[in-house]
Amino acid sequence: MTTVEFNTSILKMEDKLRYFAYSLTANKEDAKDLLQETMLKAIKYKDMFVRQTNLQAWVYTIMKNTFINNYRKNVKQKTTIDKTKDLYFLNSSQTSTVAPVDSGYILSEINKSINQLKDEYRIPFKMFTEGHKYKEIAEELNLPIGTVKSRIFFARQILMDSLKDYKNHAA
Repeated sequence: MTTVEFNTSILKMEDKLRYFAYSLTANKEDAKDLLQETMLKAIKYKDMFVRQTNLQAWVYTIMKNTFINNYRKNVKQKTTIDKTKDLYFLNSSQTSTVAPVDSGYILSEINKSINQLKDEYRIPFKMFTEGHKYKEIAEELNLPIGTVKSRIFFARQILMDSLKDYKNHAA
């Protein structure tokens, strides 16, 4: 495939790629940027394309990987390390606001509801919120991974029901 044929084939995919970019970003401007970056990479790395394979799938993969890499980069930029004993990772929000006066009360109510859960739900839920992976929890508690996932799911459901009065505060 000549360079002209290659570039023409990529340009023919532009509308489909724009739609895919928008489905990934959910933002028109970000989708335009992603489309442009994808097309640039495809042209730049044309020599890496294996002939007789699916060009469209190759370009879609470039776009998906570019989106994932950009997302990870953005998350990293918003993450700081707390230098306390436990070294928590804190994700800062772009829409950071001052906490409402009653937020301490709400937090205590949430913790109280969590602590009232039966052990079979509370322990896996707390481990999950502390950052443990499903597999780690399953191994630690000697449970099947599906059981761990369902217990965490049910813990969330129980907590949402018991804390429905506080739903308006979170909005």
